[in-house]
Amino acid sequence: MKLVKVERQGDFRKLNSFLEKAKEAFNIGILNKYGRAGVRALSEATPEDSGKTSESWSYDIIRTRNSITLVWANDNIVDGANIALLLQYGHATKSGTWVEGIDYINPALKPIFEQMKNDILKELK
Repeated sequence: MKLVKVERQGDFRKLNSFLEKAKEAFNIGILNKYGRAGVRALSEATPEDSGKTSESWSYDIIRTRNSITLVWANDNIVDGANIALLLQYGHATKSGTWVEGIDYINPALKPIFEQMKNDILKELK
């Protein structure tokens, strides 16, 4: 009876590294696409007076060890207050009256979230 001897050298580190990089590139690429689309949608939907708030939208992709998060931000700050949020949720004036907010952020981002969901589900299938 003959014995068969099987030996192996190495491991799958290079393959795992390649797959992790490919996965990250996909996630970052799709998040960049939707980050830009969200900035466009938010900018178009922002109520305008001077136009400063609508021009102040940006996005960031935050990576941690276990997650990747897409965040939209508006950096139009006046006297410590974020103007985009004052427009969204309302605010009191110096004279004490209340200015009602306008829900423009959620309707602007809803189609972006829907398309992102559809694209991700398509990739998973």
